[in-house]
Amino acid sequence: MSCHSRRDKLNGGFMLLEVLIAVLIFALGVLGLVGLQANAVKQSGQAKYRADATLLANELIGQMWVSDRSFAALSAAFGSAAGGPRFTAWQTRVAASLPGVAEHPPVVTVAQINPLPALIGAASAAAVGLTASNRVTVTLQWKLPGDPVGDPPRNLVVVTEIK
Repeated sequence: MSCHSRRDKLNGGFMLLEVLIAVLIFALGVLGLVGLQANAVKQSGQAKYRADATLLANELIGQMWVSDRSFAALSAAFGSAAGGPRFTAWQTRVAASLPGVAEHPPVVTVAQINPLPALIGAASAAAVGLTASNRVTVTLQWKLPGDPVGDPPRNLVVVTEIK
């Protein structure tokens, strides 16, 4: 009987060790899931700001399409260098939507593009019926509050042609 009870005590020790190892493995799995959840929340926030920046850039380009599309009018109203009224109103909306924009203001450039025949010196553009178009570049930069100071700002560059 003494031999039997000693064996039961040894088996009980093994069972306790197995339970402790199982709890350890379970705890590591739960910690891993918590870490994944925290990373998913962080990435979701970053995706929100990227989506907001894209919507803001597309909003400005949409306003350009429905306004006077001449080079002079686009540059005066929407160009960041000219500080036009429509750019200023849009810049206020950008500052309200994206963090850290005060240190990295948006830039909108409008450049006139000549049609290809005029560039290569072939037939005149008027004879072919081609007209110049405008290349618009919208650059947005933002910096999240938790980003390290030395990290560069996040950015979005949208380039389109308005004719």
